[in-house]
Amino acid sequence: MMIMVVMYLVFSHMFRFNVENYPAYLIIGQTLFTFMTEATNQAIYSITGNGALLKKVYVPKYIFTLSKVTSSLVNLLFSMGAMLLVFIFTKVEFSMYMLLVPVVLVELYFFCVGLGLFLAQAAVFFRDIQYIYSVLTTAWMYLTPLFYPVEQLPESMQKAVGIFNPMYHYITQFRTLVLHRTMPDVETLLYGSVAAALFLALGTWSFLKSQDKFILYI
Repeated sequence: MMIMVVMYLVFSHMFRFNVENYPAYLIIGQTLFTFMTEATNQAIYSITGNGALLKKVYVPKYIFTLSKVTSSLVNLLFSMGAMLLVFIFTKVEFSMYMLLVPVVLVELYFFCVGLGLFLAQAAVFFRDIQYIYSVLTTAWMYLTPLFYPVEQLPESMQKAVGIFNPMYHYITQFRTLVLHRTMPDVETLLYGSVAAALFLALGTWSFLKSQDKFILYI
């Protein structure tokens, strides 16, 4: 919430984006993106950080990665409390569409599990991926309309964000349900579901394929 206040003061007064209920708009984007970065960053270390245990006891290796992403989900649920306070303070109108918010969170969770599994197995063989990923998430943050409306981007970049940025679609779904009090468009819903399924499939496949080699590198 403190970060949201700082960002609100900076972006609402210096850049003056024409966004209705900017504090709520801002905290939705910030909270969802923070969950994604926290979950996937912790997932990177989930195998290499438990190397000593994996050498002594046999446990399903994916448990370590899954636990990291799930613990970040718990943090997200607590952050939703701060988000709710902002909604109340800024007089967001509550509607039945808000009951569909858990669907967005489930999509985002499975997306993060898939990405986390992929990063966790990759970090076993390429340790520098943790540093590369931190740079990528910084660029990813600025290419996601967290604190600015997507209309501020050039039209060509808007299309690129819509095609290559899953976080844009999850955040847009959440904002549409809460702030616009309506259903997201079919394209956004379909993109979010397909992205979650594809990343989960890719992450699971790459993890299971390489997990037997982990013991040689950790």
